[in-house]
Amino acid sequence: MSSKASAKFVEEIGKMSVLELAELVKELEQAFGVSAAAPVMAAAPAAAAGAEAPAAAAAKTEFKVVLKDAGAEKVKVIRALRQIKKDLSVTDARTMVDETPSVVAEAAPKEEAESMKKLLEESGAKVELS
Repeated sequence: MSSKASAKFVEEIGKMSVLELAELVKELEQAFGVSAAAPVMAAAPAAAAGAEAPAAAAAKTEFKVVLKDAGAEKVKVIRALRQIKKDLSVTDARTMVDETPSVVAEAAPKEEAESMKKLLEESGAKVELS
C-alpha cells in the first residue's frame, strides 16, 4: 500500500463512528479468520504474571484476616468482631465465632489487617493473616 493510499485509508477510518469501526473490526476478523483482542489479552497477562510474581509477593499490600479459633471468651470476640465490622449483627458475629475458621476481611490493607488481628487476639482469639 502506497503512502498516499495509506493516508486515504486512515482518513476514511477517521470519519467512521465507533459503531462503524466495531463492525469493521468484526468483518476483518471474519474475513481473515483472526481475532484482534485474543493474542494481546492472552500474552500480556501471562508475561506480566511471570515477571511480577516475585515482586508482588515481596510487596503484599492486602491481607485476608481469618479467625482461626475464638478461644474461651467468645463474648469478647463477638464484641471485637462487631467493633471491626460495624454492620455485623450479633447473630452473624456469633456464627463467625462458632464456625471457625471464618474470614473477617477478604482484602484489608496491611495496617487495618494488623489492627483487626491485634483487637481479636486481645479478646482471646487466634487470628491468621494471609
